[in-house]
Amino acid sequence: MQAPANGRVVVLTGANEGIGYHMLAALVADGYRVAGLDVNGETIESLREQYPDRVRYHDCDVTADGDVERAVAAVLDEWGRIDVLVNNAATLDFGFFEDRTLEDIKRTFEVNFFGYVRTVRAVLPHMRERNGGIVHNVSSGVGRVGNPGLTGYASTKGAIESFTRSLRLELRDENVSCTIMHPRLARTRSALSLGYPASQMSDPAYVGRKLADEIESTRRVIYADWVTRIGLALAQRFPWIVERATERFVADHEATAGVGKSS
Repeated sequence: MQAPANGRVVVLTGANEGIGYHMLAALVADGYRVAGLDVNGETIESLREQYPDRVRYHDCDVTADGDVERAVAAVLDEWGRIDVLVNNAATLDFGFFEDRTLEDIKRTFEVNFFGYVRTVRAVLPHMRERNGGIVHNVSSGVGRVGNPGLTGYASTKGAIESFTRSLRLELRDENVSCTIMHPRLARTRSALSLGYPASQMSDPAYVGRKLADEIESTRRVIYADWVTRIGLALAQRFPWIVERATERFVADHEATAGVGKSS
């Protein structure tokens, strides 16, 4: 666990549930002031009752320019600074490409990619003016290795990886860092909908705590733990691992499609 944060301010999107909420809770326990941005704030507000000086909730849809700008302005008005931005808000809709509409994919990009771009655009000028800051963009292993049924989601995460690397290079002579965060697959509401075996999924509180421990890191890529790092490296080096792990998704889809065609 880190030393007390001495009032440093973190803005965290997608903070009301799952890994985002547990990351927020861990950061607050470490002494950070954290502004949680989400379209729902019930659990954030509950945490605020325990830490009235260190937790804020801002109703924010990251697909809306005005929401993002107002939330960032409110944080700066109250706390006067933003030291760290964590882009975590995401939507995960499972569905094979042939069953997804163009509007479905556009919506996924609006949240998972352009949502990140909006918050970075809102926060980056402040960080540059203060000559300091860290932007953490939460990614996913599927952005590197793919997953059947997640063509839209995986594409957004691949885009985030390229965006972050490019922005990091643009800012290399400044005191603002951009990183890619890779969490471990956790038992979140969205991940549970995929139907992976429970044995392959971690406690979201564990993952949130691990990422919170890396909040001051400026490494190019941050992994939740060594299992995440090694597992992703193996999946990239040996594509058959991903094929074998996801073959049931393809089989189930083919079976369902077959039933539909025969009826």
